[in-house]
Amino acid sequence: MELHGTVAIVTGAAVRLGKAIALSLAEAGCDVCLHYHRSRDDAEETAIEIRARGARATTVCADLSSPRQAAANVFDAAAELGPVGILVNSAAIFGAGTLADTTDDAWERHFAINLTAPFHLCREFARRHVAGTPGQIVNIADWRATRPGTGHLAYTLTKSALVTLTRILALELAPDIQVNAVAPGAILPGVDSDAKAFERLAEQIPLRHTGSPRDVTDAVLYLLRADFVTGEVLHVTGGEELAP
Repeated sequence: MELHGTVAIVTGAAVRLGKAIALSLAEAGCDVCLHYHRSRDDAEETAIEIRARGARATTVCADLSSPRQAAANVFDAAAELGPVGILVNSAAIFGAGTLADTTDDAWERHFAINLTAPFHLCREFARRHVAGTPGQIVNIADWRATRPGTGHLAYTLTKSALVTLTRILALELAPDIQVNAVAPGAILPGVDSDAKAFERLAEQIPLRHTGSPRDVTDAVLYLLRADFVTGEVLHVTGGEELAP
């Protein structure tokens, strides 16, 4: 896919990994619609950085816990830039919880934001897509989606379902729209995590080091430029999902 001049939507684009993806798309020549919920100042700062790279940017506030309305609002805002050719579903929440202590509210919020919102965004993308033109959807999953463990029940289930959604939509939306996923591993410490504890994760990774946002953005750009790849889940983990 030719990225220069293509309009892209990135959810959760104000901070962290979403911001890195948005900036990498701008560097590749995309115009970017930046979705955010509470991080307005960060979103506006990211938009300034994108414009400094010679691309256009707009921001839109939407609460993905109300996914149907949020999807419509995001695409209406992106229309200011032109027809959308790329959708990156990056926004997510990551909460701990087991069967015993996952609350109803935590369950519902994880599913609304991590799964139902991407579903509605993908549907809105397909509904508004111009037939006969290329389109790309990239979902940001997690290596836990393909090798689930304990401790993050609702989160892991949503990411597993997102992988399945990716593969189903790759079939349903072909040939015009390609749908792929990136499954990151240890890329950034959690918002409230200890940085030293994060670095100790390297001991569990076959490549013996953690990753960086650039590793994920390179994977996203690869998938967007690959015309013969769809339904793929690209692990960016240093082999963490392979470790015993």
